Amino acid sequence: MNLSNLQPAEGSTHNQNKRVGRGEGSGKGGTAARGHKGAKSRSGYSRKIGFEGGQMPLQRRVPKFGFKNINRVEYQGVNLDTLQSLVDNGIVTDTIDFAVLVENRLATKNELVKILGRGELKSKLKVSAHKFTATAKAAIEAAGGEVVTL
Repeated sequence: MNLSNLQPAEGSTHNQNKRVGRGEGSGKGGTAARGHKGAKSRSGYSRKIGFEGGQMPLQRRVPKFGFKNINRVEYQGVNLDTLQSLVDNGIVTDTIDFAVLVENRLATKNELVKILGRGELKSKLKVSAHKFTATAKAAIEAAGGEVVTL
C-alpha cells in the first residue's frame, strides 16, 4: 500500500454524482443541469407545500365543511364490564367513586366520567359518576346497586 493506491473503505462514500456548476469542462456547465430560466433555475427557490404550478391548489378548490361545537362536553367512558372486572379482581367491594376510577387509571383527575352500558354487572355497587346512560343506570339498579350523579 502506498499513496498511489489508497482508496476509501468499502461503503464509506456515497456521493457519485457529477459536481454541477463548475464550468464548461465538467460537462454540466452553463445552466448547471437546471434547464433555462424559471423559478426552479434560481438559487433560493423553494416551492410552497401544495403548490400546483399556479393551478388553484386542492386545499382551496375543495369547500370547507363541518364545525366544532365550542360548548361540547367530553366524557371519559367507563363500561359496566370494566366495573365488574374491578370487583372480580378484588379492587372494590361495594362502592365505586371518582377516586377509585382515577387510581385505577380509568380516568384522570380532570376528566368527567360517564358510565356506559356494555357488559353486565353481577354485583351490588354504589356507583358515583358525572353521567350515566339509561342502560347503565338500569343495569346497576337491577343488580341492587345505587346510582349517584356527581
